[in-house]
Amino acid sequence: MIITVFPGQGSQTAGFLEPWLELDGIRERLEAYSADADIDLVAAGTTWDADRIRDTAVAQPLIVAASLVSYDALVDAAGTRPGGLAGHSVGEIAALVAAGVLSASDGMRLVALRGRAMAAAAALEQTGMSAVLGGDREAVLARLDELGLTPANHNGAGQIVAAGALEPLAELAASPVAGTRVIPLQVAGAFHTRYMAPAVDALRAAEVAVADPTAALWTNRDGALVVAGRTALDLLVNQVSSPVRWDLCMEAFAAAGVTGIIEVAPAGTLVGLAKRALRGVPTVAVKTPDDLAAAAALLTGEGA
Repeated sequence: MIITVFPGQGSQTAGFLEPWLELDGIRERLEAYSADADIDLVAAGTTWDADRIRDTAVAQPLIVAASLVSYDALVDAAGTRPGGLAGHSVGEIAALVAAGVLSASDGMRLVALRGRAMAAAAALEQTGMSAVLGGDREAVLARLDELGLTPANHNGAGQIVAAGALEPLAELAASPVAGTRVIPLQVAGAFHTRYMAPAVDALRAAEVAVADPTAALWTNRDGALVVAGRTALDLLVNQVSSPVRWDLCMEAFAAAGVTGIIEVAPAGTLVGLAKRALRGVPTVAVKTPDDLAAAAALLTGEGA
């Protein structure tokens, strides 16, 4: 099975959408998504600087829009769709759209609401996130518990993201667990923790139409397959204040017999994790339209 994965917040870089605008119809689709999200996504992805697109309310719809246009370009190039789909954090919204659970318009409206609600929740208290790389997993988890921090992202491949108040995050960086590196992340707050509870409440009030997925769809909650559209949406909403278990998603990919992984734009992070956790599985990162040929070849079996 070939699966497509959709990246999460932090994967965006200044100007990354520029090459995609050379494809027919992409600008028009991005303009439609801009109207849904009430943000100029064309400008955000081409001329806005890194600080401006780091804003949660901008980054989330920008990433999802980029994932959707690059995914559709991949399907057009390959003439077929992948057998499985999964998204990391906000990437789950793009995965639900690709699976037919949400319309693209509803997906963009939902991600815009998510971004605004999470930004508002983050503004209530000073919190942050730090990546913890390497070390003994149990020792890292014990240290986070000792400091009152939450393991917000279990990314697999020796990476856990700690989240919580700034003081214990600073203490973690000053006295790291043996064998680890602690890297502060440039995010607005402690996502996927209890601090995001107000955002969950806002998302629960959103009115969107749902349908059951048309492809295998995995959830960040525990790596399980989701077969009902309403369940997929509920899990996505609750995930805002719950840890992302991408490690369990990758274990589920292996159990399902995945034979290739394609990450759509803005790509790179998830295939990097896959290369370390799922050794030997072919991967393609679709960063620009130049990568579509290799991705389409993998999707159709010609690149296996």
